[in-house]
Amino acid sequence: MLPHEVISAGPVVLRTPEKSDVDAITRACADPDIARFIPLVPSPYTRDDALMWITELAPGGWEAGGAEFVIAGPGDGEFLGVIGLKPVDRLGNGEIGYWVAPWARGRGVATAAVRALSEWAFAHGLPRLALLAEVENVVSQRVAYAAGFEREGVLRGAQTSRDGSRADVVAFARLATDPGDPVPPFLPFFPGGFPGGSLTDGVVLLTPLTTGDAADYQAVASVPDVVEHHVPPVTPDYAETVARCRHAGHRWLAGQMASIAIRDAETGAFAGDAQLTNIIPPLRQAMVGYSLHPRYRGRGFMTRTVNLLIEWAFDNTSLRRIVAGTAPDNTASHRVLERAGFTREVLVKDLLPGPGGTRVDDLQWARTR
Repeated sequence: MLPHEVISAGPVVLRTPEKSDVDAITRACADPDIARFIPLVPSPYTRDDALMWITELAPGGWEAGGAEFVIAGPGDGEFLGVIGLKPVDRLGNGEIGYWVAPWARGRGVATAAVRALSEWAFAHGLPRLALLAEVENVVSQRVAYAAGFEREGVLRGAQTSRDGSRADVVAFARLATDPGDPVPPFLPFFPGGFPGGSLTDGVVLLTPLTTGDAADYQAVASVPDVVEHHVPPVTPDYAETVARCRHAGHRWLAGQMASIAIRDAETGAFAGDAQLTNIIPPLRQAMVGYSLHPRYRGRGFMTRTVNLLIEWAFDNTSLRRIVAGTAPDNTASHRVLERAGFTREVLVKDLLPGPGGTRVDDLQWARTR
């Protein structure tokens, strides 16, 4: 059994729960994000639920070989959240879980607590710690990176949501032998963070793609000439579109793809989408792709979008080269790239899948710093 200890962690202290925490826990667990991302927390949450956790569930976790702590302020003892270590598995590995009260967010509380509990667990002989975050819980994924955990993959359908559906989970881990240094994102979010960050030139507004954009994204992806130039040239299933939108934040944070909604800056209406994808960090190269609904064409939206996106990438990432590929007959896309400062490089024969099992040439372009 792990020892009951107080763990000092700079801006926070980890201590065992007390009955005096009951009201703060009850108030915190009324938060919709806690209810959304931690389906095992009762909802609605009552004072009796908090008292049961303090007097029965938390002590039971200790007795089973885990640990349950309250995250508190180091001076005044203010309740800030909860963090725990699940009972170790038969191989001696552990898993960390936590939540932070709404009034304590944005202060580095979760990162400090996860880092402190990790060091404490390693000091008591655990060789490996896991941390799991629901795929749309980008905030928790940022905590994992900041606390020195490495992303290992996505566990499909690994968590039951409150409505009974299954949710994908992003798996992180840290070994006792890892340095534990923060893992900085290769692609930072737009100013304002995720999902509220944006770029604009006053005509177009670029925002991160989210689940709320799924229907609009599907409408654009179903336009015949968009489908024609898609790889492969088929209309995506709506379920595929929803999954793409749900995973957009985590893929952005992981440096895999920045998926962007293009909006009319005046109305906020969804006009199309763009991506930075095929990201190759050692080459400092990425590919830009884009689609626009017909009603917004002929107004310079796409050229403005590509310019905004490329300039942001060159100013805020280590990318040095952005490439694009077009069908040789897609003259509208050629004009966009030319106006956005791209140069034609090479024609690659039969590179892309075409309709009916055909192959299509790819005219490749590039813009460098």
